[in-house]
Amino acid sequence: MTKVGIIRCEKNETRCPLTNCFKTMIETTQGFVGYDACMPAGVFTCRCPGDNVADMAKILKSKGAEAIHLSTCTFASKTQDGWDKTKGGFCPDIEKIAADITKASGLPCTLGTAHLPKDYTPVTFE
Repeated sequence: MTKVGIIRCEKNETRCPLTNCFKTMIETTQGFVGYDACMPAGVFTCRCPGDNVADMAKILKSKGAEAIHLSTCTFASKTQDGWDKTKGGFCPDIEKIAADITKASGLPCTLGTAHLPKDYTPVTFE
C-alpha cells in the first residue's frame, strides 16, 4: 500500500474538506490511478508563494509518504461544465512548486487528485 501525502492551496482550504481527494485516493481512481492501493500519509496547506513546500515535503516523507499529490484546484478551475485546466487554478507557479517538492524530498510529485479535467492525464515530477 502506497502512503500518499496531499498538499492543497490555502485559497481553497476553507471551502474544501478534501472529501473527494480522499475518496479517489482510497478508490485509486482519477489522480491516483496506477497505485495498487493508497492510504493518506498526511495533508498540508501551501501558503503563497509556496516557500514552505520543501519543508512540508520533507515532513511528509518523514511520516512515511512515498508520493505527494497536489490537489487539482492548484492547476485547474471549477466551471459550469466541470474542471478546466486551460483557465488555470489557484497557483500560477504550480509546476515550479511540484519540482521543488520532488527536489526537496526525493519523492514523486503528481499534479492531480479528484475532479480531474476532461482528457487530463496526471503529470508526475520525478
